[in-house]
Amino acid sequence: MGKKSSSSSSSVLLSNSKNKNVWIRSNRFVLLIIGFVLLTCFFLDRQSLARDHQVEVSILNEELSDLRSQLEDLTTQLKDSGIDIPISDTKRKMKEEEEDDPISVERREKVKEAMLHAWTCYEKYAWGHDELQPQTRNGIDSFGGLGATLVDSLDTLFIMGLHEQFQRARDWIANSLDFNKNYDASVFETSIRVVGGLLSAYDLSGDKIFLDKARDIADRLLPAWNTPSGIPYNTINLAQGNPHNPGWTGGNSILADSATEQLEFIALSQRTKEPKYQQKVENVIRELHKNFPADGLLPIYINPHTGMSTHSVITFGAMGDSFYEYLLKVWIQGNKTEAVKHYREMWETSMKGLQSLVRRTAPSSFAYICEKNGNRISDKMDELACFAPGMLALGSFGYDTGEASKMLSLAEELAWTCYNFYQSTTTKLAGENYFFHAGQDMTVGTSWNILRPETVESLFYLWRFTGNKTYQEWGWNIFQAFERNSRIETGYVGLKDVNTGVKDNMMQSFFLAETLKYLYLLFSPSSVISLDEWVFNTEAHPLRIVTRDENVQFDRQQELPTRLRGRKEGRSG
Repeated sequence: MGKKSSSSSSSVLLSNSKNKNVWIRSNRFVLLIIGFVLLTCFFLDRQSLARDHQVEVSILNEELSDLRSQLEDLTTQLKDSGIDIPISDTKRKMKEEEEDDPISVERREKVKEAMLHAWTCYEKYAWGHDELQPQTRNGIDSFGGLGATLVDSLDTLFIMGLHEQFQRARDWIANSLDFNKNYDASVFETSIRVVGGLLSAYDLSGDKIFLDKARDIADRLLPAWNTPSGIPYNTINLAQGNPHNPGWTGGNSILADSATEQLEFIALSQRTKEPKYQQKVENVIRELHKNFPADGLLPIYINPHTGMSTHSVITFGAMGDSFYEYLLKVWIQGNKTEAVKHYREMWETSMKGLQSLVRRTAPSSFAYICEKNGNRISDKMDELACFAPGMLALGSFGYDTGEASKMLSLAEELAWTCYNFYQSTTTKLAGENYFFHAGQDMTVGTSWNILRPETVESLFYLWRFTGNKTYQEWGWNIFQAFERNSRIETGYVGLKDVNTGVKDNMMQSFFLAETLKYLYLLFSPSSVISLDEWVFNTEAHPLRIVTRDENVQFDRQQELPTRLRGRKEGRSG
């Protein structure tokens, strides 16, 4: 009797304890739901906020994601306790929020169709060659016969879900791609297009043939770094070696060509567990850091014997641009750890220098980035420099809130200028460079357009970081201008003059690798090639972010993450 009484009492206590826990969990659940709804309403209204608040919006976005995870965890706990609270409406709203809007879906499909047209014409008229000449319907080997367009296009095909085309390209690489060419190759172009393209295809697909080929071509490039300073020569014969610099540089190496291989060669070392690639390219940054100027701005020529800069132009355009881009992106590639902190510090120094070169026009106050030679300022900006707004947006979130807002604001100003490079011409396509004269906003200089990607690249980053659909509209306008002026029956061509519309005879490989890829991603959900998981090289090849620890050597047993993204959007498309 007593034993039974004791058991009943314990049962009652357990029941009361369980009910109390359920009551506490239920109240937590209700409070979490209220918080989630309030934050969701605030988040959905983010586009009405001023640009000064866009950094805070990004932080709120992260908090919203955390709340979603907590909500799912609490729901599971309550269900395990025997309480099943219906939240179908909440889940439905969350799902609707994440779905594409119909306009973006339609535009993305149009870009995908453009890629399919460009690729099909390349297959038909230039298969295996570096680039297609659409008007004469033949291929040309601009890069020594390495199948540049084919390799450059691999990840674009994969991301867009063009599986049959990707497989045919993969088979050509496995069976026909041969790097044993008696050809003096650009170390820079071969690294960003071929090594980068192959590594990206490997990261996306997991197919080892791409990694093996990337190692093959990288080994042929590696002797270019065998200089007294470690600053590489910019040209090397793929079959015989014999690295050297082109005569027109006076024996100097070019800044962008010498310091835009870090992402590719570090990634190759991480994936092969062979440190030699990373060591060569990081020696370059160490050498440049020795005499890094206070404003972080380096001239475009470097002596490969001494490692010292020589008197020449400072620019964020041709021959300077991607050096600054890679300082930021190597920091991101290493997941922003202490091991790569010096890259970020160098980049922030260079951004102070960039700001010193910013001027504004009259009467419309267009912001632009000058060039500099000694103490002389030149009011000229290349379209190539239109990568800078995207770079500033990407790097802005490493600053504190005030400085981040300032950098994002500058990024938006420069993007507006770059968009007007397009809008100011008869064809609505940008020229190669622009001059800014007193009392005038902008005047096109070199008037050709060769299907460059830099402006749409920046629009992509700005849309990802601000959620402002204006950038999608600008990108769509640029895409339509390409469709009107550059699309022909046999592919896409550039223009000899952006005001007359006279066409050239070249479909650049970067049109498929970069321009169309960034346009496609501009109209895709942010989960497609998430910037939390991937970093783009300067040829728009996404490479997986891998955390770097300065105290950990290469572990041959360590494997890269296997969770893939990219095909998801291709399938839904």
